[in-house]
Amino acid sequence: MDGSLLIGTHLSSLFPQSRALSIYVQTQRANTPLSSIQRESDPAEHALYSSVLQTSSTGTILLRVLHGGLIVELVSLATQNQPLRFVFPSAVLLAPGIFLWENDEIHFIAVTITGSIYRAVIPTGGGLELWHNRTQNIWISEYLIKNFSGTMKGLVHIHSTHCVFIGLPNGSLMRLETEYAGSGRLDDEWTESIFQAGSFLSSFKSFLPSLSSANSDAGEIISLATHPWPTDVGYVWTLSRDRVLRLWKPKIGCVVAKTLSQGFGRESSTVQARPSPGKPHVLLDPARQILLRVFSFAEDYDHFYVLAFLPAIPSSTFGGSFQLLDTLSDQVTEVGTIQCSRHTAHCHLQDFMVIANVLYALWDRQGQAMVEKTMLDLDSIRNDGFSVWETALCATETELTPAHLEEILMGKGSMTDKFFDAVMRPNLFSTLTLRIAIDQYTDACLSLPGSPPHPLTVTYASLEENIAAVVGCTVTLNRDPSTGALQYDKYWNALKRDWEGFIARCREIERSARWPLVLGAQGQGEIIVVERERVSALVAQDLPIHLHQVLSHDLRIADSQYDLFGILWTLRQKVGPQTMLSLENCLVDLMHQEIAFPFADILKDQASQFHFKDNLDEGANIWLLGRLASVDNLDDAVRTSLDVIGGLDMGVKREEEEEVELLLPPPVSDWFRGLTASYTATTTNARYDLCLCLMALLFFLVDDLSDWDPSLLAEVFAVFRGTATLRYIARQPSSATTQPPLDDVSSADDVVSLLQNMQVSRNRNHSTSTYSLVHRLLIQTGDLSHELPGAAHRFLDNTGLLQSITPAVASKAEVSFCEKLRVLGYMHVSRELLSWLPRAPGVSYVLSRIWLNAGRVDDAAFILEKLAGCFGPDNALSQEDRDTLQDVLPSSHLFDSSYPFYLYIATLFKSNSLQYHEVHFTKLALSVAPPMLDTSSLWHTIVRGYIDLGLFDEAYAAWISTPSHAQKREHISQLVYRMCESNQVDKLLSYNFAGFADEVEDALSFKARNEDPSMLPSYTRILYSWFLSRGDYRNAALTMYQKARKLRGLMTRDPSLVTRLAGEQLEAYLISMNALSLADPKNLWFLLPGSVDSTHENKHSTTSTVPESRYSHGKYENEIVQLTDIQYEYTLLSAQLDVMFRESPSSSEFFPPPSSIVLKLAQSNRFNTALATARSLEVDMTDLFAHLTNQCLRLSHSPDVIVQGDTSDWLLTDNALTWPGSPADKGWRYLRESIKRHDAIETDFKYSKIAFETILSFQSCPPPWLLQILEEHHHEYLIRISLRFGNLDQAVDHTLSLIRKTDKQPSRETSKNAASMWLPYTLIDQVLVNGMAQEPSPPRLSELRMEVINRVKRMQKLSPAH
Repeated sequence: MDGSLLIGTHLSSLFPQSRALSIYVQTQRANTPLSSIQRESDPAEHALYSSVLQTSSTGTILLRVLHGGLIVELVSLATQNQPLRFVFPSAVLLAPGIFLWENDEIHFIAVTITGSIYRAVIPTGGGLELWHNRTQNIWISEYLIKNFSGTMKGLVHIHSTHCVFIGLPNGSLMRLETEYAGSGRLDDEWTESIFQAGSFLSSFKSFLPSLSSANSDAGEIISLATHPWPTDVGYVWTLSRDRVLRLWKPKIGCVVAKTLSQGFGRESSTVQARPSPGKPHVLLDPARQILLRVFSFAEDYDHFYVLAFLPAIPSSTFGGSFQLLDTLSDQVTEVGTIQCSRHTAHCHLQDFMVIANVLYALWDRQGQAMVEKTMLDLDSIRNDGFSVWETALCATETELTPAHLEEILMGKGSMTDKFFDAVMRPNLFSTLTLRIAIDQYTDACLSLPGSPPHPLTVTYASLEENIAAVVGCTVTLNRDPSTGALQYDKYWNALKRDWEGFIARCREIERSARWPLVLGAQGQGEIIVVERERVSALVAQDLPIHLHQVLSHDLRIADSQYDLFGILWTLRQKVGPQTMLSLENCLVDLMHQEIAFPFADILKDQASQFHFKDNLDEGANIWLLGRLASVDNLDDAVRTSLDVIGGLDMGVKREEEEEVELLLPPPVSDWFRGLTASYTATTTNARYDLCLCLMALLFFLVDDLSDWDPSLLAEVFAVFRGTATLRYIARQPSSATTQPPLDDVSSADDVVSLLQNMQVSRNRNHSTSTYSLVHRLLIQTGDLSHELPGAAHRFLDNTGLLQSITPAVASKAEVSFCEKLRVLGYMHVSRELLSWLPRAPGVSYVLSRIWLNAGRVDDAAFILEKLAGCFGPDNALSQEDRDTLQDVLPSSHLFDSSYPFYLYIATLFKSNSLQYHEVHFTKLALSVAPPMLDTSSLWHTIVRGYIDLGLFDEAYAAWISTPSHAQKREHISQLVYRMCESNQVDKLLSYNFAGFADEVEDALSFKARNEDPSMLPSYTRILYSWFLSRGDYRNAALTMYQKARKLRGLMTRDPSLVTRLAGEQLEAYLISMNALSLADPKNLWFLLPGSVDSTHENKHSTTSTVPESRYSHGKYENEIVQLTDIQYEYTLLSAQLDVMFRESPSSSEFFPPPSSIVLKLAQSNRFNTALATARSLEVDMTDLFAHLTNQCLRLSHSPDVIVQGDTSDWLLTDNALTWPGSPADKGWRYLRESIKRHDAIETDFKYSKIAFETILSFQSCPPPWLLQILEEHHHEYLIRISLRFGNLDQAVDHTLSLIRKTDKQPSRETSKNAASMWLPYTLIDQVLVNGMAQEPSPPRLSELRMEVINRVKRMQKLSPAH
């Protein structure tokens, strides 16, 4: 094998379709049919054709033809510009061209099957920014070819920005030329010229079928070539199927036609070219091929050399030969032949090119690219010298063949996880391959009969989720119909077949993606290979890759100092893959354990369990021992092998190169990073395989290891650990959604970066850029070098995983690398790497941070608490452990004691919103705080943390322990409010808050004054309970009374709240009354603080005699509230609610006044309630008794009214039902009892009077008992009311009765008591006058006159004058 190999990366992973900027091209041609893509087996995103533009101004630009020729994509490999996609109305003929014009414009020219020539001009500004922010200035011109009809066919060759050649199917050549006049012109005019291939005779013979039918396709052009642009040479060379090389000149046409010597090519058809005897003429394949290249040498500027490739008939010797021809003026002469190497047997040439006297050839080697190169020595070619070819193959990759899948299943883990990890391995399958495969798999599952499984109908956020959820979703676990047992074996077999089928789809699509297309050049003669979906580079092999390639192809190592690797590789082959896999698992388990014994003893113990040598037959054992005995110094050979496996060559930059990079930093290239990541994976796999073979040697020589140097064994284990962890890293994909942990975001720029990297769900046919983990790490390193293997080796060196010399120690570089992975968000990778390292303090710290970020908080806290002993002057850390721990700590600073460490950890938990552990570590910090240190902030954190956590007992204990009284006062309100909100009122009341009870009351009072009474928690009730528990009944009553007043204000402002809050207000009044009743009987009152809206609504309030203007601003009069006041308001509210809920009043009558309440009760015949309410509220009952009297009169006149149910409140009570008589009798008795109970001297018997008047108004006879009451207390009233109603007879009678009752007074009254004998003489005179005026006079009028005369006489006798 030679010293180069091909390293490639997928384009779809770097430049996904969703990132491309699409430009839709319009056409001027009328009646153009709609474009459509024929459904082919190859994916539409796989390129049909590619070409490369490489200049110092633009870097490397890749042109790709996609979607059956409908889309042409431009991709910048040297920068991070988004790809450009030109969407054409019809398919593009192969092959379009791309050129740089005057360093500031990129010209893209294409010919479509509808006969249009398009020129797209992309301004670049002369820099590597290319079309970034300039896409709006892109302009496209179209020219309609005139000399064609129907669908254009033929071979297109874009010579330059002003010249296009089209090889027509009949062998003629169309030449189109234009003069480019600058950007912005849409009228790009081309001149068309068609040149025939033959003479007039050949044209005449074309009309004779007998002469032309045999070779009608022989003249078809299958390859064109011109001198590389920029050039002023307008010649074009063509090769037709009959191997005729033609030289065409401008305005002349074909000037030379030379038949190349018969080669052994792939036979497509056999025709008789000439009537010469017996020799068939083998035509070349009609498909477009790259068979010609034109170049020149600087010393022979007038000679143009044509290199023509003639394929051979498939054979086991070579793939064909190159013929070199010299063109001078109109002469074409053969120079010689270059035979291809034996590696090209059964291969197909895809492309070749000549760069600086070196011929590069790209071969399709059974679906993979192979590049060969040889020096072009004209003298050697002329003398038929032998050409030495150097071959470069693609880097060795593990294919997921069925055999390899069986090996994968032999490892640990579930089958699904192992298959999924294998499929997602970086650079194995592209994102496009996986997307197409999962879409095909989904469509196949949906085509099955029955309802589709749920995973097939769900949209997934990422491709990884889609694959993990869908593959195998149709497999179900069934039961045996005869036994009912679960058929696990059939389930696992079906699931395995499903995954194998999906992987087979991926392999088939990926095989198409890796089909090589063209060669390209970049930089200083560097070669790139463009495949359909990948771009590879020809790079130098490092020593581990070279040795691995040599051993993999069973070749002999040239350098004898590396002969041990040949022996080790033979040992690997002898024991077989299964034993090596078991050995690998054994070593992995061993490296995950702590190293507590000598390595020789550990290996002996493992060998006794593993029986490694039992897998070798006796002959192999003897042969290996003999080969090892031939090694002069096995110890030195092993050390040399370790140097190869762990050796790195970062390369040395020249000083002038570094200065150039500082002044002009190279552009950032994701493609080169992808190449570096692929190269890193390749060299890592090679190093791991070589090191695994070295570990196999230790098991083979396990009996002799006691004589080995222990440091050498330790180094072997350390190198194995480094290569194993590097291989693990190289196999890890990197999700685009991976974000660093939030506690490591320390700046505004970090936050902006997080927002920019946020992903939203996309259409299932689109995907985002997916990088490998190594690629992501390369982005972080910032290495802008574009050289391999130097960039890959620098990355490996930066990881530090190959620098350790013993696995018993975790080096500073290894732990720092794990910490870096954690900070970048790759927790599982960092955790896996840490499992390979011994549990040093630095390792424990990084592991605790991982547990913290992963949500395993208790595990993180446990480890971090144990690490506190590593700080301070008394720690027992070694210098290496100290340096390692210091490197991963913040600011690379080692804490001088456990106190600042505890504070830092508390801050760490705080940043993750983990308050419990923040408080825990703050308490630990407080316990070790230096004396005389201000710890007020620590106490604040502890108390506040316990309060927020709801640990109120701990919070109260910490509050009590707080030394600062100011902090205690500050925390009281927080503790009280949080306990109330957590419904821990009983616990709050159990705390005594010694010395700070007033602060508790103030906190609760503030909330009670300002809270919404309808919301929970009810601070009013809590404050009431607080006062009640401390025997302060007056303040408890005041609290509930204030709540009732506040509820009344809410209902007044929003009447819709009445139905919800009225009951609460009534209850508040009741509770306030009960609480005040418990107070000292001498102090059944409290002082209600005044406010702007405080109004006392009962009639007992005292009107202030002090004007409001006399008060200071914001001060209001306080109010004394007594128990009777609360009772009054309670009764009033109860009556109001009773009326409201029974009658549903309008909004303006939600709280009617007391008089209205009594009246409404009376009107509804609820006399018992009305009388009790009026008595309690001290409301005048005049109207009530008038209404009651009316009801009695109704009963007297209409006895059947009782059946209407309107007397249920007053006549159907238990007491009234016991009364005898009719309903009317019961009614009058109810009226009598009510007057007797409520009417008295205090009321001036006005209720009796209103009853009497009501009866008279109905012209009825008053009951005797009513007359008796009035005669006894208000005789004069009877006289006046009789006069008012015109009853002179009754007036006379009542007057006589009054005089006679007065006369019955004792006659021995002294003169001082004469007033008691007073009579209303004026009223009597009025009765007499009215009686005499009436005709006829009242019967007893004369008797009244005599009584009055007699009365006057008696009074005269008693007067002092007599």
